[in-house]
Amino acid sequence: MSDLIEEREFFGKKIGGRNPFFLISGPCVMENQDLLDRVCGEMKDICDELGIVYIFKSSFDKANRSSINSYRGPGIEEGRRLLDFIKNKYNVPVLTDVHETNQVDTLKDTVDIYQIPAFLCRQTDLIAKAAETGKWVNVKKGQFMAPDDTRHIKTKIQESGSEKYMVTERGASFGYGNLVFDIRGIPMIHKHGIPLVFDGTHSAQLPGGAGNITGGLREFIPHMMRGAVSVGVEGLFMEVHPDPEKALSDATTQFPLHKAKFLLKNLLEIDRFVKTKVLGLD
Repeated sequence: MSDLIEEREFFGKKIGGRNPFFLISGPCVMENQDLLDRVCGEMKDICDELGIVYIFKSSFDKANRSSINSYRGPGIEEGRRLLDFIKNKYNVPVLTDVHETNQVDTLKDTVDIYQIPAFLCRQTDLIAKAAETGKWVNVKKGQFMAPDDTRHIKTKIQESGSEKYMVTERGASFGYGNLVFDIRGIPMIHKHGIPLVFDGTHSAQLPGGAGNITGGLREFIPHMMRGAVSVGVEGLFMEVHPDPEKALSDATTQFPLHKAKFLLKNLLEIDRFVKTKVLGLD
């Protein structure tokens, strides 16, 4: 079983092989333009300094909410405007979730990576529609999906005429109201040649753990991210917020913006070590 996948082009850089991880990061949901502006500006500066390829992420609609009363976002038209603002100001690739096939066409001139939410990871029409655009597609692995079953995601995207696919690990259901990160899943997914992203923030969730909203254990995010990097990943996913406790979505698991640089420096050191000294040398 290979721990390293083949190199491939990715927004003017290379991922896979011994190349450093890229980062998908931003606030969970679009609250306002000032928030997106601040987060993207600070995260881009950090990633430029550390030599990390940065993709900005934020959702215009969080359709998978526990409660019908939870904040979902500004909607697709305002969301597209905000993503265009970020893209034009900072010249970074942008990513957002799509939940329905008609949203793919609406966003085709704006987004660089379509993200398929975990609960929709088996939705063939949605995956195929996104893949047919020729843009990258990031499929969040469902909490119910076995790592080996991600090979079907790869096949769906390839059969739709694209080789721009990646899968994000975000924890697996462990009984009711709990998620665990099974580190074995990373080499299992790599076995199929799939670029893998590890989502440390959603893996820390406790679904329904706060009554009518999802809870979480933010303190374990650095531990899980260090663990994932130690076995080799192509990318990391981390939702960040200047004041997580006041965030309108995922307040218990967004990572504090002011702590992001220290954690990323730590992760980059581990990534460099395992990809040059440990992995692929057996």
